[in-house]
Amino acid sequence: MKNAPAKKILVVDDEHDVTELLAYKFKQEGYEVQVINDPLLIMGRARQYQPDLVVLDIMMPELNGLQVCRMLRADAVMKTIPIIFLTARGESEDRVKGLEMGADDYLPKPFDTRELMLRVQSIFKRLAQPGAGAPAEKIFQLGKIVIDVEKHQLTVRGQHVELTATEFKLLRLLVERKGRVQSREHLLVNVWNYEADIETRTVDTHIRRLREKLGPEADLIETVRGVGYRAVEG
Repeated sequence: MKNAPAKKILVVDDEHDVTELLAYKFKQEGYEVQVINDPLLIMGRARQYQPDLVVLDIMMPELNGLQVCRMLRADAVMKTIPIIFLTARGESEDRVKGLEMGADDYLPKPFDTRELMLRVQSIFKRLAQPGAGAPAEKIFQLGKIVIDVEKHQLTVRGQHVELTATEFKLLRLLVERKGRVQSREHLLVNVWNYEADIETRTVDTHIRRLREKLGPEADLIETVRGVGYRAVEG
């Protein structure tokens, strides 16, 4: 039996020492890697390389990581590729901006490469096992929200809505467990595969972005103050 092809990771950072380190570490873990030190090259290189995940620095000259993320999310081919931000900025505002633009995760510099590897593994794990632990149903519905698990598609009032892998898993979990409150800590463990002590604002930001995409059906995701969220019948 042939081994599955290695996952492809694109690292975008203007600091050569960072990209060299990450290229070495990712290759050690069995990934295929390309690096870009000039963010102006990102779109052409990304379309050609077609990565499975992008590691993206925020603080870069000429074109910063937030702008690059916006461009990737607007591209028909690359809009669902998972993105992890690396940033020297510690302010929560910058992290939230990145998540609001569609990034799946962030890690502040200086970072532990072991933690980055674990976060990458977590993303690939949830992409590879979208149905793990799920009931037999393939279609879930909440009001006029319809989730097709096999096709990995969402429709809202008959209109197709594009979600990132993280957004899709988050919505699916809430709809599967409709009526039951899901704490932020529970969502972090079950959607992000992280320990519950990771900053819970990550969940809030993804919920806000998810509600924007649900448009007129956004109220079906209810906030339970001080606890978390639940999906409710319309």
